[in-house]
Amino acid sequence: MIKYIYPDGTHCYRPLHTVEAVYTDEEGKLVSRAQAADKSGPYTFEIKGFEILEAGVFYD
Repeated sequence: MIKYIYPDGTHCYRPLHTVEAVYTDEEGKLVSRAQAADKSGPYTFEIKGFEILEAGVFYD
């Protein structure tokens, strides 16, 4: 599981197998490319950070 932290401080969790890449774009922003939940293809969005979480471990 991966926990994305968005620039506004909110967060979400995504299954690791849906993540294609995390990188810095041309403007120097940290972004991720992931598969859309509706399986319509990948999309790219800005993030502030991320954590890779261990299976079976509870995080607040």
